[in-house]
Amino acid sequence: MPSSPIVNTFAGGALDRAAIHRKNPDWIAARFAQGARLLPYWRGKHLVTGPREAPVPVWIDPAEGWWRDHAAAEPIFLGVDGTAAWFAVDLSAVEEPKEHARLSALGAYVDLRTLSPTLDAATGSLFAYVRGLMLWHERHRFCGVCGSATVVAEGGHVRHCANPACATHHFPRTDPVVIMLITDGDRCILGRQPKFPPGFYSCLAGFVEPAESLEEAVARESLEEAGVTVTDVRYHSSQPWPFPASLMLGFTARATSFDLTPQPEEMEDVAWFDRAWIRANAGTDAFRLPPRDAIARRLLDDWLAG
Repeated sequence: MPSSPIVNTFAGGALDRAAIHRKNPDWIAARFAQGARLLPYWRGKHLVTGPREAPVPVWIDPAEGWWRDHAAAEPIFLGVDGTAAWFAVDLSAVEEPKEHARLSALGAYVDLRTLSPTLDAATGSLFAYVRGLMLWHERHRFCGVCGSATVVAEGGHVRHCANPACATHHFPRTDPVVIMLITDGDRCILGRQPKFPPGFYSCLAGFVEPAESLEEAVARESLEEAGVTVTDVRYHSSQPWPFPASLMLGFTARATSFDLTPQPEEMEDVAWFDRAWIRANAGTDAFRLPPRDAIARRLLDDWLAG
């Protein structure tokens, strides 16, 4: 594990989430009325302005009021930054922002994966936070216990089942995913799924299963995806990944078996790659590494620098 914390893309947020105040609707209402900043969200995209290489988030003054006619629900409280409170509002009811005079004048809606390489850490974290919450709300409008409608509570961080006989409280969930760089001296294992672009290779990864430790998940996924056993599993760093609701947990591990037998259902190819070969060939048409905003690339770059 590195001696100092590693902050990956979508982490490093500057907001105080003020969780202790979420149950106080009067406190939230007061923050909303006192110079709040309202971030619009539209069908998985975020509103930005400025040059393509340095986009700036666009926020709305809640006092303008016009946005209420298009809001899918009440704004979600995000947190406070100094004296300003930040909220997000889903404007997905607007059929096409380009045809809406107010929205089109503010900027352009862009997908987070497109934006992420150019965003500063604070903005990247803020947009990931908004996206994660909005996707959760979209997918939990009904109770998973009884099927009744749910209602928003605690500033948008809880949904309550509206059925009094059930009254289950639902909270945003995060799916843990282990992602690991398996090495043997100066070589590592990389794989590619059928959906990957030509020449693209990455670290092995998989969801953590119930009643499974992270170390056990690393060992299981290594065996399932590459047919190798591992030891010396060590935590590296983590990355929020709101696509739709994952937390990537990065590890390194040392192989104790070396013959690769990938699962064809999951992996198109798995292979050993020498460190020097990767350094010489990465970025060519024949061999592509993950983008720099992905934790897989951080794992690889740290190993390649060794």
